[in-house]
Amino acid sequence: MLLGIVLLGVTALTTLYYFFKVETKKSKKSRSRVRHIKKLPGPPTFNWFLGNIYPLQDSPDKIFQLLRKWGVEYYPIYKLWAMSVAVANVMSPEDMKLILTNIKHIRKSPVYDSLKKWLGTGILTSSGTKWQTRRKILTPAFHFKILQDFIEIFNEKTEEMVEVLKRECDKTCTEITPIITHFALKVIGETAMGMKLEFVSKKEEAYKTAIHGLIDTIMFRICRPYLLNIWLYIFTPHFYRELKFVKTLHSFTRNVIAEKEKDFHSCSTERTRKRLAMLDLLLTVKREGGPIDNEGIREEVDGFMFGGHDTVSTTITFALMVIASRPKVQEEIVQEMRDVLGDIRKKPQYRDLQELTYMERCIKETLRFYPSAPYIARILGEDLVTHTGYKLKKGTVVQMHIYDLHHNPDIYPDPEKFDPDRFLPHNCDQRHPFAYIPFSAGHRNCLGQKFAMLEMKAVLCGILGSFVLEAVDTPESIVLVADIMIRSKNSIRVKFLPRM
Repeated sequence: MLLGIVLLGVTALTTLYYFFKVETKKSKKSRSRVRHIKKLPGPPTFNWFLGNIYPLQDSPDKIFQLLRKWGVEYYPIYKLWAMSVAVANVMSPEDMKLILTNIKHIRKSPVYDSLKKWLGTGILTSSGTKWQTRRKILTPAFHFKILQDFIEIFNEKTEEMVEVLKRECDKTCTEITPIITHFALKVIGETAMGMKLEFVSKKEEAYKTAIHGLIDTIMFRICRPYLLNIWLYIFTPHFYRELKFVKTLHSFTRNVIAEKEKDFHSCSTERTRKRLAMLDLLLTVKREGGPIDNEGIREEVDGFMFGGHDTVSTTITFALMVIASRPKVQEEIVQEMRDVLGDIRKKPQYRDLQELTYMERCIKETLRFYPSAPYIARILGEDLVTHTGYKLKKGTVVQMHIYDLHHNPDIYPDPEKFDPDRFLPHNCDQRHPFAYIPFSAGHRNCLGQKFAMLEMKAVLCGILGSFVLEAVDTPESIVLVADIMIRSKNSIRVKFLPRM
């Protein structure tokens, strides 16, 4: 009891100390940024300390809905602030183009600092010269010739997943989220890392648990700006949970790299000319004295293990739910598979996947509905005037709400209707080029977007070639929650019937 009172007192004093220290030391430039942001429209202020961000400490599903409400009420821009933290939130394609196409706005916001214990300063979180160097190193790992080689792995892992799903056919419904996540982790392990990771051992299961536990912890902190200060954060149990999860994740990743390096021999002239998968490429650059060391390799492996499985598994899960609840869409996809593959149980090759254009439109519409990253954030590298005339100062944090952009009825009429024909060429040509950015856009667009699209097509071929999907959960029944990646409140369920 006494210890609890002492800790509470220390926390309160530290909070006050931090607040007044920040207020007194804030530079004129910082005050100028905040003043400009406070001129923006936005939700009413709760109090002088928590600003107008207080409601975002509610449950994740209510936070998600509140952000959507504010996006409609204050379009195209609104403010959020608490203490010395102030953020401009934008939803229009015009403003997103202004930010994402300007190399001076390439630095990611402090929100991403909460990922740095885990991901370090790899390509996902770094900026400046380091980001440019890492991007240059990694770009060849996603050359189309390497992606062609990955199709066999996509098909093999899909076949393994189909066998798992066959055991689910007698059930009234199947929770697909954990099954798809397991599949996607194996794929990213064997493609980008070049190692078979079955995720059946205790260490592998601990890795999966740690990823999701860490993301929950990070979201808790992001929604409470005062916890961005480390001296407040260390007095919470979340700080120690984060350390535990990060230790598990780093231990696993370092073991993967060490195992790979054991079998990694010096490149011969022939191998040097061959295009290399990601981890092979990183190890080669290191051995040749390039600008990366063991810790740098760990950063990139962690980043791609996270980004490479989470974004894909989320989209596949939502796509299966949507396809199950739209029988006509499902029939049209299967008919296209017959036209392209002949036998719908045939394993698709690279050229086959390229020809599945209706399936691709369905995936794109799924990503419009459920963009993997519902928002991205940057720090302005120079002053900016928005397309509606608001002035934002250099150093301002700007959040770009991709979910609201993709559900804007002025851009996508009847936005809650699933319509793959939105992505017919003539319809795309009529929209603003930044009206659809599920993989971000501009200088920091996703390196792995072609990889992801091929993987998702291969998975849908394997599943729809073996099963008829029946809806259990639907877009109308699920509840979305605020998270780093878009998620439903509960695991998504689908019924699988053997296709005759």
